[in-house]
Amino acid sequence: MTCRIIPCLDVNAGRVVKGVNFTDLKDAGDPVERARHYSDEGADEITLLDVSASTEQRSTMLDVVSAAASQIFVPLTVGGGVRSVDDVSRLLDCGADKVSVNTAAIADPSLIERVASRYGDQIIVLSLDARRTPEGVSTTSGFEVTTHGGTRSSGIDAVEWANRVAELGAGEILLNSMDADGVQGGFDLEMLGAIRSTVSIPLIASGGAGTTDDFVQAAQAGADAVLAASVFHFGTLTITQVKDAMARAGIAVRL
Repeated sequence: MTCRIIPCLDVNAGRVVKGVNFTDLKDAGDPVERARHYSDEGADEITLLDVSASTEQRSTMLDVVSAAASQIFVPLTVGGGVRSVDDVSRLLDCGADKVSVNTAAIADPSLIERVASRYGDQIIVLSLDARRTPEGVSTTSGFEVTTHGGTRSSGIDAVEWANRVAELGAGEILLNSMDADGVQGGFDLEMLGAIRSTVSIPLIASGGAGTTDDFVQAAQAGADAVLAASVFHFGTLTITQVKDAMARAGIAVRL
């Protein structure tokens, strides 16, 4: 199996945005143009997350999903504001290949089972926004799940939640380190290793990419795919540079 490289488009008010720890957001372009560019550049997949949908209690922007899906030739994962099986159906009808759920699955874990039962586990990605457990919150692993785009504490142990969603039928887990998000100081390898050691479904590492070595280290720590945003949006790295570095390190990638 090859390790996948996945650019992430965080979309807010119709524009790609990126900040540090989900704050101080900067405009990073039009989501459809970005999706087409990354598809042409050699991305293995593209993830589009409507980052304000859950907080604003609205559905994902279907027009953006449809437009992006029509312009690319790689799998498209879409998330943000997904609360029901019907929401998943609408996104698939708009061209999404996989659908990511987060906040709604915590409120109602049976959503994972119901989506997997209707469409198969291969289309459901559990987005797990986790951070090191803050003072006053107790978790077994030392990592806690957050909700609503990382703005709210859940008190749920991240490793225990990862195990549960795998049992419920999630096809893969998108593990985003909220502490490392946008910092470009490297992926949280300790968190990645803790979850990799307990689940067998594919694991996507997210949060912290700054250099090609960061991608290599995440793959060596057990990531089946590595997702990044800032380094691609603002020209720090190209997908080709990342794949070349991974190939030199002996990691199988699609060239």
